[in-house]
Amino acid sequence: MRHQTLPTSSRRTSRGSAAGVTVTGVQIDNDGIELHVAEDGDPAAPPLLMLHGITSFGGTWDWIVPELAERFRVSRLDFRGHGASARVPGGYGSAQYLSDAIAVCEQVIGEPCAVIGHSLGGITALIAVQQRPDLFRAAVVEDPPMFVVPRAGEPVAEGHVLLDAFTVMRRSLPSLQAFGMAAEAVAGFLAQVPTSSGETMGETIEADGLLSIAGSLLAVDPTVLDPVVGRALDPLLDAEEGIATPTLVVTADPAVPGAICDPDAARELAAKSSAMEVVTIAGAGHLIHDEIASRARFRALTVEFLSRMGVPT
Repeated sequence: MRHQTLPTSSRRTSRGSAAGVTVTGVQIDNDGIELHVAEDGDPAAPPLLMLHGITSFGGTWDWIVPELAERFRVSRLDFRGHGASARVPGGYGSAQYLSDAIAVCEQVIGEPCAVIGHSLGGITALIAVQQRPDLFRAAVVEDPPMFVVPRAGEPVAEGHVLLDAFTVMRRSLPSLQAFGMAAEAVAGFLAQVPTSSGETMGETIEADGLLSIAGSLLAVDPTVLDPVVGRALDPLLDAEEGIATPTLVVTADPAVPGAICDPDAARELAAKSSAMEVVTIAGAGHLIHDEIASRARFRALTVEFLSRMGVPT
């Protein structure tokens, strides 16, 4: 079945905007929580689910959706607390994000799909293909936080650049959102922010990526960061089980501050998996798909892998 029709009470079409986030698509109900799913492409085309990182939203994939929508029916989820989905303070755990992704697979897509995920979306995709392989045909995951909890005893190592940034964001987001700035103004501010390399974000991040980051920061529930800065996200990925679904793990360069996926950990899981590949992009930071220097490489790896895996057929 290409599409599962839901009762009117649990699925509805929506259009509009929220805090710089364009809202088009459908709203679905996941155990009383309204989730937004943007949809593009031919409804009869092979399905592709796209999952964003923490504090982001489905718009982070705007740059590649027109190309993918020529071959796929593309569904982009806004996780709970992000973008146009409902806020659920206290309900931002690994199991809850996994539940959101599975809800889209079951309620919107209705057949095995490919999945692409970044960071939070990447680890959620890995957990999903491990626990529910019946729902997926292939996966591409971008710098996911693999095994950082069981190996280090906390989600991110103490003093990690990304953890420091999230801590600052958690303190500043309520004031930023209350100030009422437009996404374009926030993007302009972000463009001037220095990075660990000494360059500004405007010099390293694509302009559309900055605008997407700005819009997502204005829409996100700041409390989604509480489990991250509090080192309380539960590890659900089983390091011993392996993954049967064809999967490509694209990691940032571990020498770059902010990179979060340990390539060695990814390769250890790949050794236990029947069809997993690991590629590290030299010089890439955590925001691989938004980086001026890395986006084209990420795009090429993603398109080539999906094609080689027979997705779409």
